[in-house]
Amino acid sequence: MRRAAAIWPIRPTVRYARQLAEELRAETIGGVIMLAATAIALIWANSPWAASYTELRQVTVGPSALHLDLTLLAWASDGLLAIFFFVAGLEVKEEFVNGELSNLRDAILPIVAAVAGMVVPALLYVAVSWNVPGAEPGWAIPMATDIAFALAVLAVTASALPVALRAFLLTLAVVDDLGAIAVIAIFYTKSLSFLPLLAAALILALFGYLQHKRVKSVFIYIVLGVAAWVLIHQSGVHATVAGVMCGLLTRTKTDPGEEFSPCERWDHAVRPISAGFAVPVFAFFAAGVSLSGDSLKDVFTDRVALAVVVGLVIGKFLGVFTGAWLSVKLGFAKLSDELNWHDIAAVSVLAGIGFTVSLLIGEKAFGGTPQAELVTTAVLAGSLIASVFAAALLRIRVRKRIGEQNGG
Repeated sequence: MRRAAAIWPIRPTVRYARQLAEELRAETIGGVIMLAATAIALIWANSPWAASYTELRQVTVGPSALHLDLTLLAWASDGLLAIFFFVAGLEVKEEFVNGELSNLRDAILPIVAAVAGMVVPALLYVAVSWNVPGAEPGWAIPMATDIAFALAVLAVTASALPVALRAFLLTLAVVDDLGAIAVIAIFYTKSLSFLPLLAAALILALFGYLQHKRVKSVFIYIVLGVAAWVLIHQSGVHATVAGVMCGLLTRTKTDPGEEFSPCERWDHAVRPISAGFAVPVFAFFAAGVSLSGDSLKDVFTDRVALAVVVGLVIGKFLGVFTGAWLSVKLGFAKLSDELNWHDIAAVSVLAGIGFTVSLLIGEKAFGGTPQAELVTTAVLAGSLIASVFAAALLRIRVRKRIGEQNGG
């Protein structure tokens, strides 16, 4: 059978599927698909058939006996985004063991920048929305950076910039994701049931033990991951935590005879599903809002929506750049010889693209309230403004570097 497989060419459908999967492992294609899904949602939600879009989001499916009779929107945010956070967990683990975060001296710059980039936007949100009734739950919305979207913009506009700049952004976004997951788990858990949570902890402990014992059956890990997701969902904690925990428990060290670790293999297998399906479907169900003249005007007049925009566009820039600058000036960190502060400033603006995680936190903070749609519009507006400004700044940096290299 193996000889036959070697003689006969791979079927075109299989070959194209593999090529598509490889493309989806790059940030650019995943970002384009996510933008396309967002555009479709916005067009549908602002068409004469807008009611059908709203009805689709509220369709309920799933077994009620397990308390999993969820709307399609909830399945997208709680279920599909668990896949996204699983990949994020794998990335965090890889960075801590083998990547930029494995060396504290090298990691301190993006870590401090990421933490400041979460704190400052939250403080700006609170300041702008101060004394507005019902505004409090949204403080975490502008904290997040959408790693896929931000890396896609960087790849499209500034591929000629040093690799160190991408490493800085990737490490910052990984720490940012970890912070966002912690915030969701701690601050957006409305009620807590300890028995399912304890059962989930035992399931996850078994997951980690089997990894330690080098058990290689993927089916077992899928069953354990799904069981942990169901139990965490029933506990009241946001179910995406199951995804990141499974990622963090995955082994990153290769054994003798292994070409790749489970972390690398699973990232390679699951990332196309996350980028090509999970995140775009979530964007489709979460981003469809009315863009009438009044709603667009309200984004810049309503103080809650304005707080989100200010947090993403201004807060992220101030937090990331100031955190990086202070860590260097105080002697905690060192700026790479390949970079300068203009590069860091451009990436600090890029960090204001909140999108996926900001939409998720917005849905958890304001879902089911009249404020929800306006907050979603604010996230889209803030992310768009940040991406446009960042793209312009990055293009300027590319032209300047090319000029310097040519002796101009």
